[in-house]
Amino acid sequence: MLDWSACELSRAIHARKVAPSEVMAAWLAQVAAVNPAVNAIISLRDPDTLMAEARALDDVSATGWLHGIPFAVKDLVATKGLRTTWGSPLFADHVPARDDLVAARLRAAGAVIAAKTNVPEWGQGSHSFNPVFGVTRNPYDLTRSAGGSSGGAAAALATRMAWVADGSDMMGSLRNPAAFCNVYGFRPTWGLVPQDAEGETHLSTLSTEGPMGRSIEDVARLLLVLAGENPEVPFPRAVPDVLSGLDRGIDGMRIGWLGDWGGDYAMEPGILDLCQAALRQMEDLGAAVDPLPPPFPAARLWSAWVTLRAMLNAGGKRALAEDPAKRALTKPDDLGNRAGPGAVGAGGL
Repeated sequence: MLDWSACELSRAIHARKVAPSEVMAAWLAQVAAVNPAVNAIISLRDPDTLMAEARALDDVSATGWLHGIPFAVKDLVATKGLRTTWGSPLFADHVPARDDLVAARLRAAGAVIAAKTNVPEWGQGSHSFNPVFGVTRNPYDLTRSAGGSSGGAAAALATRMAWVADGSDMMGSLRNPAAFCNVYGFRPTWGLVPQDAEGETHLSTLSTEGPMGRSIEDVARLLLVLAGENPEVPFPRAVPDVLSGLDRGIDGMRIGWLGDWGGDYAMEPGILDLCQAALRQMEDLGAAVDPLPPPFPAARLWSAWVTLRAMLNAGGKRALAEDPAKRALTKPDDLGNRAGPGAVGAGGL
């Protein structure tokens, strides 16, 4: 079961070929065996309680796609009754009274919320470590990074401690950990997965939640769980049909290739060659690959990005920054990320 896709597991549960209690037992055993080395799963709920919840689902007619599937939610998403820290020592013991929208939609689809996945402090940075839970390691090489900020989710997928996972992305946080851990991370068009109705919802358009998985079908189906209008926030987007084209192939598609942005983005030796080889395979499958010039100067793009990030962080965390005791428990990169151009730190929520 651990090697099945989420879709295969879902079909087996719906057909009563496998029981949720069997799935939970296998998942708990995998977490116990694998997680100590990679530290991807955090805030694990009591195993006996989880087994009792799973057994209660054995004889219940399956409804949602995730029915009976254990799910670890990214620790930037509030989960009712389950510790949510944002990787910050300020919230090391915080237990939310309600779910954020993503967690609520996962529960509605039948997922058993069993744990969280590790993140950088406040989700800021491309390496998943924090003073509450420590570092998440790359399952292919424990001396290397799993990426971030969805590093815990990516490592959990790669080590079969998750069938699918939620992630979030401000500047690569769904995509780089997926690449580092050899899984899929998809950043949807902003607004397709709506925000929670908290704080500033008109200007805060940089970060979005999205799906991660080990197969494209899994990613597409999880997107349909997460997407859909939230009438409490602006900018709704229609949910596209992401399933009908899964078996269509790429013949006739056009792929834009920006490469290293005209030489402005440094690449380690061999990376561009590997990408070009993959693009040639896509051409062999019928796609047209169009090399593109940079549509915007890299320096101006970076300046705009750090300015907007600083505006959102400074506004959203003003109360924390103005309290000297809380400021002292905030990592320097996070404080720098509120300062605009020239600040330290990179990555995203």
